Amino acid sequence: MAVVIRLRREGKKGRPQYRIVVADKRCPTNGKYIEEVGFYDPMVEAPQGYRLKLQRVSYWLKQGAKPTETVDQIIKKVSKLETKDN
Repeated sequence: MAVVIRLRREGKKGRPQYRIVVADKRCPTNGKYIEEVGFYDPMVEAPQGYRLKLQRVSYWLKQGAKPTETVDQIIKKVSKLETKDN
């Protein structure tokens, strides 16, 4: 089973919000998913617009899950913000 970490669109028309989910690659984008690991709101500034469970993301990456390009950028931004806070 090929597993990916990708965005799942939610929200209203013109006001997108995304859930970051771990899903089987064969499932539709807004279909079933294995686990929700965070969210992304592009309409809000960086620190409040992202929330990510970094421990779960790292677990899934170790299991072989491949993030999409956008999710990979979000992971890098969030991990950079986490290191600045600590």
